Amino acid sequence: MPIKEAINAKGASKPIGPYSTGISYGNLIFISGQIPVNPQTGKIPESIAEQTRQCLENIKIQVETAGSKMDDILQCQVFLTDMNKFAEMNSVYSQYFSEPYPTRMAVEVSALPKGVSIEIAAIAGKN
Repeated sequence: MPIKEAINAKGASKPIGPYSTGISYGNLIFISGQIPVNPQTGKIPESIAEQTRQCLENIKIQVETAGSKMDDILQCQVFLTDMNKFAEMNSVYSQYFSEPYPTRMAVEVSALPKGVSIEIAAIAGKN
């Protein structure tokens, strides 16, 4: 039976509620939704491009701490407060992945924590 373990990434933001930012379970890694807060400065970038980049960098920290890499991400869930920003988000997102790309869902939501424009969650495999 696999063991459920929290991912405690150094340099990553700490959870602000009763949840883990990441869980490793067998050969899978589950990354909670990451908002674009720089874990070192606490600052949030302005543009959707930079917010997307920060979300993905936050995911990268979690995935690498768990012993995997961005190419092992199987699925991403993207939450945007404005679907009109999808193309700009997608331009940055595409820089983080190669074929075969992870599956993805992208939805528009009315609001996100701290007033950010994007949140991204992920599921990755582990070799």
